[in-house]
Amino acid sequence: IGDVQYVSWLAALPANARLSLYVHIPFCHSLCWYCGCNTKATHRYAPVAAYLRSLLDEIANVSQLMPNPHAVQHIHWGGGSPNILAAGDIAGLAEALRVKFSIDRAAEFAVEIDPRHMDGGKLETFARAGVTRVSIGVQDFDSSVQAAIGRTQSFETTRATIEELRHRGIASINIDLMYGLPHQTRKSVERTVEQVLLLAPNRIAVFGYAHLPERMIHQRLVPADRLPDALERFAQASRVACRLTQAGYVRVGLDHFAKPGDPLAEGAVHRNFQGYTNDQADALIGLGASAIGRLPEGYAQNAVAVGDYERRVRAYGLATARGIALTNEDKVRGHVIERLMCDLVFSADDLRRRFGRAAEGVIHEAEALVEADRNSLIEPTGEGFKVTERGRPFVRSIAARFDTYLGRGTARHAAGV
Repeated sequence: IGDVQYVSWLAALPANARLSLYVHIPFCHSLCWYCGCNTKATHRYAPVAAYLRSLLDEIANVSQLMPNPHAVQHIHWGGGSPNILAAGDIAGLAEALRVKFSIDRAAEFAVEIDPRHMDGGKLETFARAGVTRVSIGVQDFDSSVQAAIGRTQSFETTRATIEELRHRGIASINIDLMYGLPHQTRKSVERTVEQVLLLAPNRIAVFGYAHLPERMIHQRLVPADRLPDALERFAQASRVACRLTQAGYVRVGLDHFAKPGDPLAEGAVHRNFQGYTNDQADALIGLGASAIGRLPEGYAQNAVAVGDYERRVRAYGLATARGIALTNEDKVRGHVIERLMCDLVFSADDLRRRFGRAAEGVIHEAEALVEADRNSLIEPTGEGFKVTERGRPFVRSIAARFDTYLGRGTARHAAGV
């Protein structure tokens, strides 16, 4: 689908639909070699300022296409590094969202930041803008690993930023870690985990490095001959998970961990383009270059390149470059995959309640999967199956069995573990 269908989807949102907003800032001060995000490094602020003007125009235009004042219950700024914005522009962007959308007073407002480029003015502005949660990329504190991935970030810098955030009332902190990076070992990742535990984050995400230099040219700078093999990657992921659960964190889905009492550990869990979340919005509106939105009818993505994004906004008011309308079977399979990734459970009863007869084919596939399992990765329940603890590390591969599109094209994907 294209922008015409996307406009009709926005206009058709029911009056009581709950919204989530994702805003993409595709700029960084420097490009980390491992990065798989849509971003670019810049030493000048002029491109950032020009992009922000287009972003504000898109925000205004999208809001006008929805006739009802839908309640926004979740906001997420990603990148790139949203804190590349000047303090005044941080405030201006946050205010534009509040003016153009109906932001719930209890809405979560999450922002990804690079602690190496924070100052008191930006910290204060984020707090005044209503930010409730901050996500900080760490990846690894080992100096040899940092040198091999082009990102030098000390423990002291990270700790100081977190202390300043908490001092200003932003109490919910998320830290991102990675395994499978060059020079990493089980011992080195465990040392990083011990340092992270001293920071007492509310949530920790642990991602496997996806080495795809054919798609990400800058990843060619990563020394491929120093990457751990599949068995070592598996051992690193297992070591991190074991240590975090020993420290009292609740394991959420495949790769997230949360403190007891955190909404991610206590309530219903969902999965979107930002990872695991307790956001239960009916529609995700993507704003900015490369941003992906999901509405009840399907997905829509903005133009990826900044120049193309700005051109489209100037010419059409929107930047929709492509999209996919979901079939009924897509919706069934998407629900199954999300529940497996979040709850590690396949429920035939739940599918029948939601989708009726359209669920029967997928239910038969699940029954065949149970019959074929010889490694105790899953076990049958009264009306489906659940992933065992042994199978948890492989839940992405188990879920992929329900994806009819996987493997049809020529695209390369990250490793399952």
